[in-house]
Amino acid sequence: MNVEEALVILDTFIKHGLSDIQEIIFRKAWEGQTYPEIAESCGYDANYIKDVGSKLWKLLSQAFGEEVTKSNFRAVLRRRALSNILSEKLQSIPAVLKQSQQSRGKEQLEIPSKDSGIPGSSLVIKQDERKIPVLNPDFLEIPGGSVPLNSFFYIERPPIEERTYAEINKPGSLIRIKAPSEMGKTSLMHRILAHAKQTGVHTVQIGLQKADSQVFTSLEKFLRWFCANITRQLNLEIRLDDYWDEDIGSKVSCTLYLQEYLLEKIDAPVVLALDEVNRIFEYPQISSDFLPLLRSWYEDASELEIWQKLRLVVVHATEAYIPLDINQSPFNVGLPIKLPEFSLEQMQELAVRHGLDWAKSEKGLQKLAPLVVMIGGHPHLARVALYNLGHQEVSLEQLLKEAPTIAGIYSNYLRHHLANLQEHPELATALKCVVTSPTSVQLEAIAAYKLESMGLVKLEGNQAIPSCELYRLYFREQLSSKL
Repeated sequence: MNVEEALVILDTFIKHGLSDIQEIIFRKAWEGQTYPEIAESCGYDANYIKDVGSKLWKLLSQAFGEEVTKSNFRAVLRRRALSNILSEKLQSIPAVLKQSQQSRGKEQLEIPSKDSGIPGSSLVIKQDERKIPVLNPDFLEIPGGSVPLNSFFYIERPPIEERTYAEINKPGSLIRIKAPSEMGKTSLMHRILAHAKQTGVHTVQIGLQKADSQVFTSLEKFLRWFCANITRQLNLEIRLDDYWDEDIGSKVSCTLYLQEYLLEKIDAPVVLALDEVNRIFEYPQISSDFLPLLRSWYEDASELEIWQKLRLVVVHATEAYIPLDINQSPFNVGLPIKLPEFSLEQMQELAVRHGLDWAKSEKGLQKLAPLVVMIGGHPHLARVALYNLGHQEVSLEQLLKEAPTIAGIYSNYLRHHLANLQEHPELATALKCVVTSPTSVQLEAIAAYKLESMGLVKLEGNQAIPSCELYRLYFREQLSSKL
């Protein structure tokens, strides 16, 4: 849902609509701006904006019959939108269904989810009873990998999506998405590409995890692989040998290939998304040249119009742990996006989407709070938990009790991490220090960055703490018995 759709919903609940200043506050709050930021951008006094904002949320609370605040109003609007869709679908069910039901003598009819307007749900109609939606657990998405573009279970993290959509429309732009493993980086990247494609630009996605190991044996091999991939995705003829010249070097050859061939040939700008860029950190002989090359293309856009046709999205799990000149690094330019964990309210919204009615209201927040403490709002861990709860395979109490054990729902996930750590004893030793310490621990830089990229620790400088209680409890037990 975007802000325009949200305003349409408001019009159906608020008789006289919003005043101009109320609409401004609503729009800016939807973008994630604070009251001082709204005041500064609109030329109003901050106290006045805060007062109008407070009255706006009270007005919406009265209209919706539930508490609405600046922190939860987006979730409330989404639930109302979903409710409206469901209501319309229920009212439009043909009378012939009722006749069919009576003729077959059944107590209820179930209409497939495509008619309900809610993915993974059906409409259950009972004689002499109010029609109610019922979530079909068989349609819950199995968590794993990126969240599909049309998924009912994708949770936005405002104002991140709208900021990236706006930025990718700018000529020569660069967006850097950083977050540990399985935090939703690729899901966001796919949405940026989908948004860009709707504006008529070309899109290219390069996943460095898909590259063969031999690609990383030299800079020339890597850059030729890189250029060939882009060319194929643009449906152009590969002409590397026409532009590659060993006398001028691979970096210049690669640059000329993009500038004089690819960017000249295409009829619209291109968004180039590089996923799992942190893999290249493991090859300093390549990354020390390739990363500054990305920076140079971004800077060329300010001087050469042809480079404004290139827009970059760089996705990585951690900071580069190789030394880069501050003036050559691509990690201190462009729009930085650091994906946060889910808030308690976002967890609640995701739980409701999984059909967990007990998660609604303030009591639902209180019941979900221990789960957030256990998994830290980690999106993948949240989806695993809510998928199992939605299937009623485990109670919340049992889930929390067993989560850090080999009997819990995370056993395979945790065992995978444990196996990786056992293959790298230096990382296992470093993590053991973190999970057994009552305070933060200073780690060697490379170990710290690698553990962060795995999502196992949070860093402030080189000071590390466990990312969540699940990791603290599980790895404290496992690493103590194996090291």
